[in-house]
Amino acid sequence: MNRSSVSTQPAQVAVIGGGPTGFACAIAMAQAGITTSLVARRSPYPDNRTTALLGSSIGFLESIGVWQRCGSQAAALRAMRLVDDTGRLIRSPEIRFSSGEIGMDAFGYNIANRDLLAAMEQGATDIPNLTHIDDEARLVASDDDAIAIETSDGHRVSVALVVGADGRHSLCREAAGIAVKRRPLAQSALTLNVTHSRPHDGVSVEFHTRSGPCVFVPLPGNRSSVVWVVKPDEAERLKSLDDARLADAVERQSHSIYGKMTPEGGRHVFPLSIEEPARLAAKRIALIGEAAHVLPPIGAQGLNMGLRDAADIAKIVRGACDSNEDIGSNAVLQRYERDRKADIVSRTFAVDIANRTLLSDFIPVQSLRAAGLHALNGVGPLRRLAMREGLSPSWRAR
Repeated sequence: MNRSSVSTQPAQVAVIGGGPTGFACAIAMAQAGITTSLVARRSPYPDNRTTALLGSSIGFLESIGVWQRCGSQAAALRAMRLVDDTGRLIRSPEIRFSSGEIGMDAFGYNIANRDLLAAMEQGATDIPNLTHIDDEARLVASDDDAIAIETSDGHRVSVALVVGADGRHSLCREAAGIAVKRRPLAQSALTLNVTHSRPHDGVSVEFHTRSGPCVFVPLPGNRSSVVWVVKPDEAERLKSLDDARLADAVERQSHSIYGKMTPEGGRHVFPLSIEEPARLAAKRIALIGEAAHVLPPIGAQGLNMGLRDAADIAKIVRGACDSNEDIGSNAVLQRYERDRKADIVSRTFAVDIANRTLLSDFIPVQSLRAAGLHALNGVGPLRRLAMREGLSPSWRAR
């Protein structure tokens, strides 16, 4: 990878956005023989969030040589417990999903995002046709034959295709003229990492409360990452607690299954929303990651969907190059949208329904939720199907 502030060779594709999704996409494109520019300011990863990477994501990261550099820093997720902690009259059964039941050693691995991104940066250094432009895109403008990018420092790049991995406030999405439907949720997520006195044994535990899920996801050692979804005011209150009082609050929420808690440095609050762009591609621009979908942190779907976006657009562009197609043409963009739309729509719907039914105080809704979880718990084939589909949709384009 060329390390300069401006591309040193003509690029076919520019990926805008240097988070894990954008970096993975740029590496996959370049390794497929596509001359690629990654336009993203170099900066330390801003917080201590982690990601539970599920089966297909691990396979993709292995295929581009990233997982081999960071897998030792991750914790295996061998089982998941769902615990109804709503205290309601109608409650769901506790459910335990075990990876061994579907012939897997682990559902996936939980890793710090900063460690994942560092591995991507290291892996990109040996790819000659990948250039990292250390700047932010200021302008993206498309015409019939090409798309021009201008950075904040005034550098210009012209390419056939732009992949927008620039997040929920996407400049690329705006340049493509793609409208987005936003629905803010009356929930925020508090994220932090904790050390605890008892082992997690590779089991992720998700407590379902009246305000949303509180998930404890294994990290290496006797450590877990916590994503605690509550009302916005409560999230801010929890964030403001000193370490001792926050430790007590987290231990109470975990019902002391992990023993004594010690919060690690860094805690963050993120308002939750669901965002659905009207399209995934237009005007020589394809959207991936949070530019293409924003979901609440339920079922570890966000970054895993983003990595599927990255893998699919790289595969489609490689195929278009092999067929001597214009890689930014409407036909290629429509192919990407067709391949990704069903996955994104179905996951968004499933996460939204799971969240709505958990929050609802309407007795018939609670009854339906409980009945569905009873079926998952008691019907082996249904439970195994849910586990497999939770990792990656079996019907998506390969």
